[in-house]
Amino acid sequence: MNKVASITHASKSFGKLDVLKDVSVQLPSGTILGLIGPSGAGKTTLIKCLLGMEKLDNGSVEIFNTTMPNRKILAKIGYMGQSDALYEDLSAKENLTFFGNLMNIKGNELDSAIEKYLNLVDLQDFKNQLVTTYSGGMKRRLSLAITLLSNPDLLVLDEPTVGIDPSLRVDIWQQLRDLANEQKAIIVTTHVMDEAEKCDQVALIINGGILALGTPDQLKEQFKAASIEEVFLKTEVKRK
Repeated sequence: MNKVASITHASKSFGKLDVLKDVSVQLPSGTILGLIGPSGAGKTTLIKCLLGMEKLDNGSVEIFNTTMPNRKILAKIGYMGQSDALYEDLSAKENLTFFGNLMNIKGNELDSAIEKYLNLVDLQDFKNQLVTTYSGGMKRRLSLAITLLSNPDLLVLDEPTVGIDPSLRVDIWQQLRDLANEQKAIIVTTHVMDEAEKCDQVALIINGGILALGTPDQLKEQFKAASIEEVFLKTEVKRK
């Protein structure tokens, strides 16, 4: 496996608040890395620093052996933030076409990708409906479809399944596993602990630092827990 991304001795503060504290983590190809932790732990800030959207106070970030930020490298990354960046006066298909063109995907290749990912997120029957009429969950599903459109080598997904029903989450996670099997690298933040169980590696972030990093089984053994949810709850008790 090749190293796709790394963040080394990363520190970041906003005013007097230390949001990241000496964080180091590597992401090989073919790996799904789950970032878990309570709200405000630093997960989203870590992602933004990784992508160069926020500047580190100390430390370094590399993606595809290139120091970030780098606009050319960003073109190889599929990023889905917590907020949906959609044109609500366009239909789902029109949004996909617009973003596909920005990604320089054209013709039959774009048409095939649009159909594939509309089906994956179960929006095929609503593809010509204006996004302004969509529910919050439907908008999340469309955002995920746009993120997957260019088949990027690195996917960074910040709580991608919020508002998505359980059966569809299963389909989405199967697609993520298929992508990992194709040697894509994937970072996912989640508050859904059964999703963390599906990751190859899990980083438990508490108060801006990585408290534990390993496979789900390694974390459960370390914390003498039956599930990742129990691991999470045990760390929450310690914080209080």
